[in-house]
Amino acid sequence: MATYADVVERAKRRIREVSGTDAQARLGQALFIDCRELDEYQAGAIPGSAHIPRGVLEGNVGVKVPDAATEVILYCAGGSRSALAALTLQEMGYNNVASLAGGFDAWKREGFEWQHPPAMGGEQRSRYARHLALPEVGEEGQRRLLESRVLVVGAGGLGSPVALYLTAAGVGTLGIVDYDVVELSNLQRQVLHGVDRIGVPKVDSARQTLGAINPDVDIVTYKERLSADNAVELIGNHDVVVDGTDNFPTRYLINDASLHTGTPVVHGSVFQFEGQVTVFDPYRGPCYRCLSAQPPPPELAPNCAEAGVLGVLPGIVGSLQALETIKLLLNMGEPLVGSLLVFDGLEAEFRRLRFDRDPGCRACADPANKPEIVEYDQYC
Repeated sequence: MATYADVVERAKRRIREVSGTDAQARLGQALFIDCRELDEYQAGAIPGSAHIPRGVLEGNVGVKVPDAATEVILYCAGGSRSALAALTLQEMGYNNVASLAGGFDAWKREGFEWQHPPAMGGEQRSRYARHLALPEVGEEGQRRLLESRVLVVGAGGLGSPVALYLTAAGVGTLGIVDYDVVELSNLQRQVLHGVDRIGVPKVDSARQTLGAINPDVDIVTYKERLSADNAVELIGNHDVVVDGTDNFPTRYLINDASLHTGTPVVHGSVFQFEGQVTVFDPYRGPCYRCLSAQPPPPELAPNCAEAGVLGVLPGIVGSLQALETIKLLLNMGEPLVGSLLVFDGLEAEFRRLRFDRDPGCRACADPANKPEIVEYDQYC
């Protein structure tokens, strides 16, 4: 019966091994994968390396390495596990794979650079355990969420589920803009608030609710109206802005300001039994004006108070907005850029409509000629 050492030696004869010197020359070009266990990885690793334990390599490598032609250098502690891992990847069709001879132990002995990767504490690992189990997120993605900044405009029907789920997900800084106070009529759909907070500013009520969900998240509130005076500064200080408003003047203002800052906008809207979600990624996809060039007159733009909305509908649309926001922050999946996702609540049916940038768009056609930031109340 073959021993483990025999199996390793056979694997090494079938793969390519690289020395520490050769591997060091490939830093920043090849993808380094640390296939040790988590405690080993946290004790020290090669800078920039991805961590995929040997036991889950086959199932998770496709997320980190979608292209089989990518140059991959695997390493473990002494070079045995990485040799077996390299053979496995070759058999899976990866054709530019090598194992670091001598592993991380030899790398350190030879004096090459290494570091202690940022590590989560036990409480964080428990809180985000379901994220950490996803190869598309993992510890690297969760750290990215914890370092992210998202601005939610509106703490109402859409802003409530968005803020709840982004807080639970661990988005590090969550800014909330709203100048209104909680009213009894809000409570049918605005789940951030309760009857004990009627008359309280919505941003204060939001901070109280969200602060009880996740202490990792810094809730920054702005009890003010988003305006031509503050929109560019507020939006520019965040990685993503979520449009949770229910009026056209603010939607156009968010759009135009985002074109100045380059900040993606996750847009949502609801009307009676129907909702819509899309993502406006400045100059890489269409903007709000490509979809609707001019604000409609007031008589054609009733708000929720005038037209009504089924209370659960903002929860569905806001949850989709939270999902799109996380996809943008993690560069994951296919965000709804150039796609309008329409939900019909009565039919329980989704439709996805494509739309392109308007080459004649007055806002985004020319990146060198950004739109003027003005108040739109007079036009709506």
